[in-house]
Amino acid sequence: MNAKRVVALCGGVGGAKLVLGLAAVCEAGDLTVIVNTGDDFEHLGLHISPDLDTVLYTLAGVSDPERGWGRADETWNFMAALRELGGDGWFNLGDRDLAVHVERTRRMRAGETLSSIVADMARRLKVTARIVPMTDGAVRTIVHTTRGDLPFQEYFVRHACAPVITGVTFAGAATAQPTPAVMDALAREPIAAIVICPSNPYLSIDPIFAVPGIRAALQAATVPVVAVSPIIGGKAVKGPTAKIMTELGIATTSQAIAAHYSGLIDGIVIDEIDAADVNSISIPTAVTPTLMDSINDKRRLAHAVLDFTGCIASDSSIAPRMPGPSL
Repeated sequence: MNAKRVVALCGGVGGAKLVLGLAAVCEAGDLTVIVNTGDDFEHLGLHISPDLDTVLYTLAGVSDPERGWGRADETWNFMAALRELGGDGWFNLGDRDLAVHVERTRRMRAGETLSSIVADMARRLKVTARIVPMTDGAVRTIVHTTRGDLPFQEYFVRHACAPVITGVTFAGAATAQPTPAVMDALAREPIAAIVICPSNPYLSIDPIFAVPGIRAALQAATVPVVAVSPIIGGKAVKGPTAKIMTELGIATTSQAIAAHYSGLIDGIVIDEIDAADVNSISIPTAVTPTLMDSINDKRRLAHAVLDFTGCIASDSSIAPRMPGPSL
């Protein structure tokens, strides 16, 4: 497939790996990445955007490959000094990373939108892909657990995903609006494919769909929409996806991922370990290695995903997607 005008929906670390592969195989300017901001929160008076920053750092080539988040060659003088003073140090902010939070917060308080700030930072870091937040409004992921309701970062970082999840909601989503760039990318610009990256469906992709208009735009899309399963052999490569599915009573299979995206996707890409799942998935399914340890892995998977969307687009026997249940 000639990779022109690809749109990717993405969360943080796992999704950013495929985004990097897509950026490597797409022409400059042909990739738009719609990023979850449900993880955003205020900490130490600063606006923190973990998923946006992960995608930004990854595409800029400045992310830390060992931790999988934050910046490479990071120092931690600020955090050390903060803890000496008795400050709230449960959420780590590296010194280089801190500069982004300080500058973003300053500009937002001066009246700039999150979208314009991200676009400017991406330009300064020489990122050619377009990175767009799902909304400029405040949508906050709330994790309902047996220990009570927790803001996402409290659940994810402070409690290390330990509490048992009973549900997830997205505060502020009902009144939020998608950024104009989101709707341009999904509904107005000529595009070849829409890719849902292997991010956590419940904590990273569902917040995007919770913003009014985005889900409908995907359902109305006339180009192939393909998801990449984050499940390999019944487990998630990184993060609490499999744990959450188990606690919510959902089988940890790519079949369950396909069902979760029912009505939104035309096909799904699953790992070769799960090839047997093809027989239980009702939509076109591509089987290929999906583990991404190297840049070659990322490029190879990106090519496989785009080739798959090309096959779907050219196959007139594939029925158009039917609306599924609301997420």
